[in-house]
Amino acid sequence: MARKTRKGYFVDGEFVVAGSDADQQYRNELKGTDALSRTELKDASAQLQALGEQLMTLKADLFDGLSMPEKLRDAISDAKRITSLEALRRQKQFIGKLMHRLDPQQLDAVNSALLLQHRQSAEDILLQHRAEEWRDALIADEGRLTEWLKEFPATDGQQLRGLIRQARKDAREIDAAARSSAERRPGNALRKSRAYRQIFSVLLGQLNSSVDNQS
Repeated sequence: MARKTRKGYFVDGEFVVAGSDADQQYRNELKGTDALSRTELKDASAQLQALGEQLMTLKADLFDGLSMPEKLRDAISDAKRITSLEALRRQKQFIGKLMHRLDPQQLDAVNSALLLQHRQSAEDILLQHRAEEWRDALIADEGRLTEWLKEFPATDGQQLRGLIRQARKDAREIDAAARSSAERRPGNALRKSRAYRQIFSVLLGQLNSSVDNQS
């Protein structure tokens, strides 16, 4: 994936990232004052509202650990229960106003929590993909089970071997039934068996345990 280009400009041969402290300092020097312009104040307010909206997506354990005014905490909790689009829009504006009450340390904590959640979500997706790859490999070649058990010895090998054999049997039966059915059209996805789904759960559980043990 292409690397996202940072917005900014060059000053005396040095790149200044837009929105950074250096950017603000350079803008102040150009204006001859530390006071923010009306446009800058509007942008800062919009950024705080956007940050408040992101707080609505934060997992409970991360959200509960943040230090913030109770009024803001309640406003975010209320927003999650609002179904009216117009009411939700007004509530988000209210959250944006309350975000101004956070001090720099609290804002840093909010950004850190959101970054942590993003990283956790990315790791979860990678683990799911890895579990899917292993599941398909094990069903296609039961010989790969030895390789899996060597890397994840805590796995119940007897259970997993039984699930693999059942999944392969189910796949043959499902495929045979589908091919003999006049109702099946080309391109339709075959129904996956219970054993097929259970293998994924077993593998994902072991992958998650391995990550937890390394933490």
